Amino acid sequence: MKTVEPASEFPVPRDERRQHTQERILCAARELFSRSGYDRTTIRAVAAAAKVDPALVMHYFGSKEELFGEAIRVDMEDVVVGPEEELADRLLSKLGDKLEAEPDAQLALLRSMLTHPQAAEGVRRALARECGQVVGSAIGGAEGALRAGLLSATTIGVIVGRYLLQLDGLKDADPKEITDLLRPSFHSLVDHGVEPKKTRAPRSKRRRAG
Repeated sequence: MKTVEPASEFPVPRDERRQHTQERILCAARELFSRSGYDRTTIRAVAAAAKVDPALVMHYFGSKEELFGEAIRVDMEDVVVGPEEELADRLLSKLGDKLEAEPDAQLALLRSMLTHPQAAEGVRRALARECGQVVGSAIGGAEGALRAGLLSATTIGVIVGRYLLQLDGLKDADPKEITDLLRPSFHSLVDHGVEPKKTRAPRSKRRRAG
């Protein structure tokens, strides 16, 4: 099934159309993965929900596990832009936002990740890209990727422990109390060798070749 782009007096550039199509596919995938789980979600079902041909989904994302990884991925580019000495606080703020309200869709995706090896592999690749490359590069140094991985593991652990395992103390804790307690460890991992008042500039977003 192919989409028919509406007629327009000013045609949308090809790159922009491609980006809109990718976003539509990802929105459909998040909804289906959240509602039906990893096993019962198919490429064909995602394509039907996004109103595109299944071959187009495969063209952009390659496989179901890659699609799952992209669906659960959190874009960290906006977080790393800014003064380097405030990076730890920006990461904690992002975690605090997730703790303010139960992230139903993300939890459903995490359940799939914990129970399906293919889903876990898709997430591993997405985390390696966002944490190892984006956050790791922002932290810098020979241990940048390791430090970013520890931050990612801490963040996932807090979310899983609070909402899925419902650990005593953590499940009812105020989000600010959680982030305040984590602040020293986040700064310890992020702030090694940081020079004050140094600002990281935005970098252009990479687009998939289509």
